[in-house]
Amino acid sequence: MKRMLWVLLAMSIGATYPSPIFPLYQDHFNLSSLGITLLFASYAICLLPSLLIVGSKGKSWGYRKVLIISVLISLVATILFMTAGQAWMLYVGRMFEGIAYGTFTGCAAAYLFIQTPPEKRGIALTLSGITISVGFGLGPAISGLMIQYADYQPLHFPFALLSLLLISSLIALYSLAEDSSVKQGIAPSKISLGIPKEISAHFRSFIGLSIFMVFTLNGIVLSLIPSFTKNVIHSSNLSISGLLILLLLGGGAMSQLIRWPLKSVVRIRWGLIMLLIGSCFTIVAGETSQLAFLWIGILIQAVGSGWTFQVSLRLAGSLPKPEERPQVISTYYLAAYSGFIVPIVGVGTLSYFFSLDSALIILNALGAMVIFYILLYSIRFQKYYAKKESVLLRTSR
Repeated sequence: MKRMLWVLLAMSIGATYPSPIFPLYQDHFNLSSLGITLLFASYAICLLPSLLIVGSKGKSWGYRKVLIISVLISLVATILFMTAGQAWMLYVGRMFEGIAYGTFTGCAAAYLFIQTPPEKRGIALTLSGITISVGFGLGPAISGLMIQYADYQPLHFPFALLSLLLISSLIALYSLAEDSSVKQGIAPSKISLGIPKEISAHFRSFIGLSIFMVFTLNGIVLSLIPSFTKNVIHSSNLSISGLLILLLLGGGAMSQLIRWPLKSVVRIRWGLIMLLIGSCFTIVAGETSQLAFLWIGILIQAVGSGWTFQVSLRLAGSLPKPEERPQVISTYYLAAYSGFIVPIVGVGTLSYFFSLDSALIILNALGAMVIFYILLYSIRFQKYYAKKESVLLRTSR
């Protein structure tokens, strides 16, 4: 399990690693705001179909084999960034990174389950969520610190470290056993989102929609913080954006260790409320140009996103039957990463008609409406979940 968690960490670091470098790319390659938006969009657009296809086909192809290929694709993307001399190399590299992480996510959770004894699978699912969040946060933090303080080839040198991390994850994967599905010669399955009818409504309106909102509101922060700190908060320190992202995603991971509140539905409710409050602080930071408000808002948003991610992932893994779990988890991540497209497209479109601050206000207002709907639906879900828990308690006696 430890080696697989290391692979999860390395790949998650790579997924967000270039973010603090984007303002430098914009200046160096004379990219417009639309060009930077497309650079973010190319990642998400390539990630989603990769996740959908591999989530269904991975078992017949062999999980370990697919994971190795995904790390290799990520390594190619890293080399493209490291050697980029023209703007098109950035776009191709980001597209490859999207394909790599979508392919990886489609199989990583299922392979982790295979590598983990049944009695430890609950812990493995929790640790995987924490590891992914920490990796997402460490990526921009490491690259941001390197470009600010290493003072050597800021557009290229940071990717040398990422290459070493990915090579070490390849070694870890080769040291793990092949999954049994390859030996059994399982026939390829049809591409399916894999949500059982019993939990379909609850997934759409509560589990999947909650993680969609986490990634939407966090995606706004991830895509805008580099330019936000430079143009709105007026800070020239390139490491600040990376450290803010570390606080958001790493803090979200650490918040999962806080035991209160214990009840799942109550915890996710508080998570969604804090997520919304934190995003409002980000708007206030933009209106007042106060960096302190941005730090406070991101800290609150980190706790909210961590709790929501933790509970929704646990529900996605525990509610379906064991044979349905891999596809449900893949669909869960599909819903999550779909949220990344909203801020990319939304901010890019709204910025043509309004200022950046106004675009953020509109998006957060729409997000607030969706969160209020989820909170109302949670009343219905709580009744269902209480019955589900009582049935599981009776059958375990």
